Amino acid sequence: MRTAAVALLLSTVFAAILTPLIRMWALNSNFLDHALTSRKIHGRPIPRLGGIAIVVGFFAPLVGLLLLRSDVGAMFLAERDLVFGLFIGGPLIALLGIYDDIKGADAKKKFAVQFLVAGLMYAFHFRMDSIANPFGNAIALGWLSLPVTLLWFVGIINAMNLIDGLDGLAGGVALIAVATTFGLSVQNGHPLMILFCAALAGSIVGFLFYNFNPASIFMGDTGSMFLGFILAASALRTHQKSTTAVAVLIPIIALGLPILDTLLAMSRRAVRGQPIFQADREHIHHRLLAAGLSHRQAVFVLYGICVLFGAGAQILTVVNNGLQTGATVLGLAAVSFFFLRRLGYLQFEPNQKLSEKRRKNRLLRAEVRRLSRSLQVIISLDEVWNIVSEAGKVFGASCARMELEVLDSKELRVRRWGGVVTERKLRVKQFNLIGPKGGKGFVEFAWDPATTTEDRDQEILIELFCDYVSESCDAVRLKDRSPVRLGRDLTVL
Repeated sequence: MRTAAVALLLSTVFAAILTPLIRMWALNSNFLDHALTSRKIHGRPIPRLGGIAIVVGFFAPLVGLLLLRSDVGAMFLAERDLVFGLFIGGPLIALLGIYDDIKGADAKKKFAVQFLVAGLMYAFHFRMDSIANPFGNAIALGWLSLPVTLLWFVGIINAMNLIDGLDGLAGGVALIAVATTFGLSVQNGHPLMILFCAALAGSIVGFLFYNFNPASIFMGDTGSMFLGFILAASALRTHQKSTTAVAVLIPIIALGLPILDTLLAMSRRAVRGQPIFQADREHIHHRLLAAGLSHRQAVFVLYGICVLFGAGAQILTVVNNGLQTGATVLGLAAVSFFFLRRLGYLQFEPNQKLSEKRRKNRLLRAEVRRLSRSLQVIISLDEVWNIVSEAGKVFGASCARMELEVLDSKELRVRRWGGVVTERKLRVKQFNLIGPKGGKGFVEFAWDPATTTEDRDQEILIELFCDYVSESCDAVRLKDRSPVRLGRDLTVL
């Protein structure tokens, strides 16, 4: 336990010192989260890549203790699979996160690496071999052990990524889950997992000094995916060491909030006919903010939910019959049901209305894909504007405007397209543009409120379309030398 305390202290110091250095580097290198979509909460550019501090803070004291203390080295040798799994899989997931934060990785690349690492962990005996049966013997998974283990790792990695939506939320959720796993490791007498949990907890605490609201740096995908990976691995290893008949329920309940949020996201998108991995603004933390809670209040409410789940996981380690287990699980389910109902998740739309929304979403997604293909072959900014105008009609807008900063080797110019708009009262929405090469600007669409209503699904598709616009503008902005046309009003479509 003394070694774990040293690891906790060292990892906290490492992360606390390294985080502001990474923040400075990210600012100088323009590795920023620009808060350009309505899904973002912070509203201003914030440095990302803070997850690097968590990764280094986790591994540095472990390596240091290994080199300086023979008893730690003996523990490492005694459980080589555990050590090799975390020391190989962890850096691979972190590298994927760094690449995604800097360059951007699509879903196919992310899943390919995540499943590869999950398969590697299975080879190192991080496995879910059975499903607990509170009322009898555990059910062996047999050949299903591999796919279930792969889905466990990939699911928890992405669950932590999805819940990273408020300052300090992902870090706090992970810290509570780590504390639960730490308690289980102490109970099971697993010293190496105690050491690893202490190191991870310290790295999270050191980072949270700068990430709690108002955050001055984000962990990015580097941090959220790494935390998800370590939590998935440590929960599995703790489960394997447990003797309770409901052991498999323990990691699921301990990570209940991110798992619940992910299942809700996938379900609502599937019901609405949206791609399962398309971002939206209806995660649990979004609903809490919409209910009138402040940023910090929402975070503390979710911390409380995580503590409740953690306590439930701890209770399951000491129950000794199926009735107590069932009562504990039903109690947590009842609290979850009440919480979700208060947030409006259990209110269903009529089938006819839902079917119409699904059909509309499919048609709009098809149009966005068509427009994105057109943007890939444009050769001038005037052509970009033509496609933006076409998109406005697709989205049912009455008017459109585009403003773009055009950078070249000599000067900064501002290009505006404009015209005269009627005197009707319009509902105007602005969508920011910022390309990977630094081009900036915005697109505005306007709707007649008498004939249209706000549609969150459509708004997210417009934001996706504007991402394609940003990339196209960056591709041609240095080549375009056509005259600058000025105008400040929305153009009637």
